[in-house]
Amino acid sequence: MKHKTAPGFKLRGIKGWAWVAEQYLDTIPVMAKYRMNFLMNCYSSLWDLEVHDGWARIPDRPVNHWYKPLPEAKKAAYERVVQACQRQGIEFCFSMNPNLSSDQPFDYAKPSDFEKLWRHYAWAQGLGVRWFNLSLDDIRQGIDAGAQVKTANEVFRRLRAQNPQAQFIFTPTWYAGTGQSGTETPARLGTGDTAGIRYTKEIAEKLDRQIYLYWTGPEVCSLTITREDAEAYKALAKHRLFIWDNYPCNDAKPTLQLGPLMGRDPELFTLAEGYISNPLSPQDEANQIPMLTIADYLWNPEAYDPGRSIGQAVAHLGKTAGERLALKGLVDLYPGRLVDKSFSTGWNSLQERFRLALERDSEKTARKIILHAQDVSQRMAESFPNRFVRARKVLEADINEIQADYSKKHS
Repeated sequence: MKHKTAPGFKLRGIKGWAWVAEQYLDTIPVMAKYRMNFLMNCYSSLWDLEVHDGWARIPDRPVNHWYKPLPEAKKAAYERVVQACQRQGIEFCFSMNPNLSSDQPFDYAKPSDFEKLWRHYAWAQGLGVRWFNLSLDDIRQGIDAGAQVKTANEVFRRLRAQNPQAQFIFTPTWYAGTGQSGTETPARLGTGDTAGIRYTKEIAEKLDRQIYLYWTGPEVCSLTITREDAEAYKALAKHRLFIWDNYPCNDAKPTLQLGPLMGRDPELFTLAEGYISNPLSPQDEANQIPMLTIADYLWNPEAYDPGRSIGQAVAHLGKTAGERLALKGLVDLYPGRLVDKSFSTGWNSLQERFRLALERDSEKTARKIILHAQDVSQRMAESFPNRFVRARKVLEADINEIQADYSKKHS
């Protein structure tokens, strides 16, 4: 490995995915240990999402009450998160999306709506927060570049008035793609004179030049992100870049993405000052496996080796030979979408390999997959009786499902 005393990316971190405060608090010490220095709350973490088992998910109802003051209990919880970051030398980035999953979406034309939004940023800044994000991604209304820019610029202006060192990131509605190739989607830029291109050009022209833009790469869930991709998007958007990588995100689907970060150009840090990984949810503890490989890449992209890095991650997280063997087995079952070349956050490597064996009518291979999964499950339970509980639940459910499928075909 090349000797490296300074990091590749200046800002290296993760965000939550509908995590509750305790999940952030559990992750912060691990981030600090592996030289990550940036943590952003998921904007949905501030919604009314808490459920009985202690983690958060997005139900099919409006739960984003951005127009109300945060409940005192939630404010107290996130004050602890901010303080924990400050103690560990990690920049906490405060994030909100006032448009998504709300019964009262943000109205750009209402000064009163702006003031309701602003009070949250003022509260966070009062805690000593220096980084802020306004997200308007994945929305289906309020897609007005001029109005969005006016809102973002005013929030940034007020933050800078209080602290000249305040930094701001804007997540645009079209946040993926390069404008060079591909078909346009509601999130991804296409080619030609499309709505996304026109939107991005207006953002480029009107958004304060000191504001960063979040970008997920050529796709919403990119398999690769090259230097050329970043150069093309940056030339179009004309702003500083912060990469929002949707790996190992599973969008709260019952699967795991545990393989190493792959397909990220070693020169991306020359074009983007920061990078955040979108994590597994609710399996925040298992998320540490790929997270350690991401930390490795971010610190020294030019010397990063995925195979070596995932081995090191398992070695660091497993304290005994038995623990390391159990974790290696779990990664083998769920190497994830980057290894398997899938764009889907719901990709399930274990189930897909099993289904392929059934389709090929390979009873021996299918049975071998079941036995291996059962062995890993037993090793995980024995090695980690009180840890990786949510990841183990995913594995147990998958074993039950593939056993049932096997019995139907080979009963």
